Amino acid sequence: MHFSIWELLLILVIVLVLFGGSRLRNLGSDLGSAIRGFRDAMKEGGKPETAEEDTKKLEQSTASHPIGGGATAGLPDPLTKERDKI
Repeated sequence: MHFSIWELLLILVIVLVLFGGSRLRNLGSDLGSAIRGFRDAMKEGGKPETAEEDTKKLEQSTASHPIGGGATAGLPDPLTKERDKI
């Protein structure tokens, strides 16, 4: 089953229309990091992680995905009224 260049371009256009550019970019980066993680795991060959490596990975993941910022940064804290009562 051989696809011509026109058929591949048509599929690409349909995918872009359905998902949009930013979602495809995120999907591509997520897929790349998953493949990279799989390759790293295969290279280690089931080598047990030490506690130092585990904390380093945790620090790297929290640095790349901050919890406090993002969508809730501009919203008021719903518990402020309850705290003021106490």
